[in-house]
Formats: sequence, structure tokens, C-alpha cells
Amino acid sequence: MTISRRMMLGATLALPALGSASAQEAVTYLFPAPPFLPAFAPHQLAMRRGYYAANGLNVTFQTGQGGANVATQVGTGNATLGGGVGETSMLVRANGVPVRGVGLLGGRSLFHIAVRKAANIADVASMRGKKVGVIGFQDTGFYALLGVLAANGMRRTDLQIQAVGAAGVVQLMISGGVDAIMAVPEWTDAIREAGVEVDVIDINAIFPALAQAIMTSDTTAQRRPEVVRGFVTAVLKAVRDCMEDPAAATRDYVAQVPQHRGKEAGIERIIRTYATTVYPTTPPSALGRFNPERLAATQKFYMDNEIIRNAVPVAELYSNDFVGS
Repeated sequence: MTISRRMMLGATLALPALGSASAQEAVTYLFPAPPFLPAFAPHQLAMRRGYYAANGLNVTFQTGQGGANVATQVGTGNATLGGGVGETSMLVRANGVPVRGVGLLGGRSLFHIAVRKAANIADVASMRGKKVGVIGFQDTGFYALLGVLAANGMRRTDLQIQAVGAAGVVQLMISGGVDAIMAVPEWTDAIREAGVEVDVIDINAIFPALAQAIMTSDTTAQRRPEVVRGFVTAVLKAVRDCMEDPAAATRDYVAQVPQHRGKEAGIERIIRTYATTVYPTTPPSALGRFNPERLAATQKFYMDNEIIRNAVPVAELYSNDFVGS
């Protein structure tokens, strides 16, 4: 897809708010999970610091029921943009949902493997026979686990994999009901806060899983490119803020999401973890951009393992045209 050349990021963000709210473009953004989760700190921080307004947008947040549901709602025009992970478009587009990723919130995987230290798991190979929790068997965390296992010559039957839901992965790690989980940073932090010693297995060198992504429909990308560009620009600026000054980002994030008041220390730890383990890209200027080779490798694995039945051209899965230079 060809889009007109993108604006310079710095110049865009230097502009004052574009008139009154009534003159701004209305945007609905659909979260795949409750909007108060720290994973969505950049989106909330962009709201608090006026980055959407500075890009001419009047943004309303709503909540969907997971990435696939969000993609469907965005694809049918019920929301302007929505959130998922970088793999979401390849999971739904083959089924006729016309969405693509337009901004990637980091160059590394959203997921890692968190293991109880008491389980004596040193690496993926030593997970054989262990109890491992995932949200569900149609979740990208589970698919990433399959990829990690395949890269180590293992199959799902080599582990005792349990689908336990988002709450269950944390609760069972704390209780000892599972030995390991496919985790995101806030889950691992919650487990450690409960007094459980946890080791982390970084999967980035093992399987090309992706970070969170901003999605939009083909129609919106074509008809409202400046809206898409403005939203992506605002969120990516907030991601950079989290990386550059996690303490200040935490203060403003908690001000925007007051239910986290009194938990600032934990929130800052989580934001710092995202800033060091998920958001970084090489080079730093690549933040927001999709790597087509990484997408192709992930899609090939999904095809080879019958997670999806039909591959689509990689160029239809994403667009980097909305990411500023």
C-alpha cells in the first residue's frame, strides 16, 4: 500500500493543539484488554501529555475482548484503530478481516518465559515435563511458546501445557500450580511482589514473536491517513518518553490512571522493564516499524504448524508509512 510521505515526527509534535476539540478529528481506539493495564501506559501517557490533541485528534478509548475481536471491530469500521500484537493481522487477515499493523511498540517480543526458581529450569530444554501456563490455546503467547519449543526440537506434548486464563497464570505461579508461564512484564512483577523467586528466559533470540501493535483497517488507512499518522506519532512519542524518563512517565501515567495511586514503585518497575526488554529497537530510529523478514518468518511458522491455513502477502500485514522519520 502506498501512502503519501510521512511528516517529520519532531515537527508534528512541535505544533500546538489544532484548534478546539470540535475542530479535531474524532478517533475511537479499542484496547484488547482493560485500559488500566500498565502494558497500555504509552497510550494513556499520550493522552495525559496532550500528544493526541497536538496531532489534531480527539481520542476516545474503548475496550474489546482480545486482539482478534479488536481486529474484527476495526476491520468492520466500528473503531478507527485498535490494539493487538504484531502477529494479529496475519491471524485474522487470511479470514477476510482487512486490517494491518501501522505501528509496532518495540523491537522485541512482548512475551518472555517466567519460571519459578524452585522448578530448576535453566533453559528451554529443561522445561521438558514441566507444567507451563498460558492464557489460552488461541492466544499469541501460546503460539510463541510453540515456536520456542520447535526451535529447540520439542513439541507441545513434551510439556504439560495448561490454558488457565489471564488471572490464572499469575495465581498458579504464585501458588506453585505451574512451573512456568508465558508472561508479560506486569505478570512477572506481580509474581515477584508476592515473594516468589522468578527467573526469566528471553525468547527474542529463539523465536521472532513481536511486541504490541496499533492496527487499522485498509479503508481507514487509505481515507484518513493523517488520523492514523497522528495517532501512531503520539503513541510512539509516549513510548520514547517511557524509555527516556521512566520516573516522570510513571508520575503522569498514574495521574491519568488514578487507580494505580499508591502503587507507583511497582508501576515504575514495570515501565522500566518494558523500556529495557520490549521497546528497544536497532537502530533506535526503527521504533514503530515492522520488519517484513520477521513477519515472514513468523507467518511461515504459523503455516507450518497449521495455526493458520492460508498465508497472505507479507506486504498486506503492515504499513510503515505512518511512522515518522
